[in-house]
Amino acid sequence: MYDFLYKISDAVGMFGVILILIAYYYLSIGQWNAKRIIFQSYNFIGAWLILYSLYFHWNTASVTIEIAWIIISMVGMCRILGFIPGKD
Repeated sequence: MYDFLYKISDAVGMFGVILILIAYYYLSIGQWNAKRIIFQSYNFIGAWLILYSLYFHWNTASVTIEIAWIIISMVGMCRILGFIPGKD
């Protein structure tokens, strides 16, 4: 089973990269904004998928940025859902 999980880790990580790039693209062209749950969700899921890949191909700097990406996305989602008050 570990061999299978290892073999798919690069593909899973690349899918995560694609999700984050899609989110950034739509943000950049003005189709999405940071206050949309879909933007935050793409970043959150993308970072987790990259983190999965990094479990098998460790890189401390990359793990650190993905954990930060997850936390920042969680804060954004919590603000959108009203769990954390903020300026609008």
